[in-house]
Amino acid sequence: MKAPPRLQVLIEEGLIDSVVRQLMSGKEALVYVVRCGEDTRCAKVYKEATQRSFRQAVDYTENRKVKNTRQARAMAKGTRFGREAQEAAWQNAEVDALYRLAAAGVRVPKPYNFHEGVLLMELVTDEQGDAAPRLNDVALSPEQARAHHAALLKEVVRMLSAGVVHGDLSEFNILLAADGPVIIDLPQAVDAAGNNHAQRMLLRDVTNLRNYFGRFAPELLQTDYGGEIWDLYQRGLLHPDGVLTGRFHAPKGAVDLGGVLREIDDTRAEEAARRLRQSIKQKGIAGSTH
Repeated sequence: MKAPPRLQVLIEEGLIDSVVRQLMSGKEALVYVVRCGEDTRCAKVYKEATQRSFRQAVDYTENRKVKNTRQARAMAKGTRFGREAQEAAWQNAEVDALYRLAAAGVRVPKPYNFHEGVLLMELVTDEQGDAAPRLNDVALSPEQARAHHAALLKEVVRMLSAGVVHGDLSEFNILLAADGPVIIDLPQAVDAAGNNHAQRMLLRDVTNLRNYFGRFAPELLQTDYGGEIWDLYQRGLLHPDGVLTGRFHAPKGAVDLGGVLREIDDTRAEEAARRLRQSIKQKGIAGSTH
């Protein structure tokens, strides 16, 4: 196919040789399958801030580092330079997280390069060598659900041990590769030690996993791995090879009402988004049958 302008620049720079096809269009980026010599990879082309719907919530960007005080002031004032700086910081957050997590052994796509708002990374494939499907597009047996849930909990622990919380983990940003789940989409990843909302986000990530896999293996709905994982992390006892029980009893204390209300709002927004995606998917299936 003809290379889009953003990818034509990478061809001219010699970073890729050709564009094979568009793989997907998401809320924040377009993803293409590209050729680099003998290798097939994918290129994530970030949309401009005005063209995408993902909200750069303050909760996610809290304590993110910027280059200098001028940039920080511009971002706070919302000037054009500030918006551009904020956009660059948002993209760099995913790039930094991918390199950090890949080095820690977390199952994420291997990053290769980041140039002019385009992230080159590994193409995750299924058993046939095709682009791996998203988890929400795959029917699971109870045994598969239990196995994938356990594998992803290990990845969540490995991420947290590396100081990172995904912040938006669900069946929609997990690919099912030939050798198991791979976690994708990390621009909203937060530093576990530097973000006051990290605990809430970690608990929500783990709850999302529990609720999804619980559709296929209902006994998972009775577990509380999120509370257990965060408690071990806070006490300095979390280890990637540690054994989890799925049981946790929170200590009695003051209730963070603001946090509870934010969690309710987040849950409502996620459910609305899920229903919208499901509706679009069903309409697409119905349209293809006519």
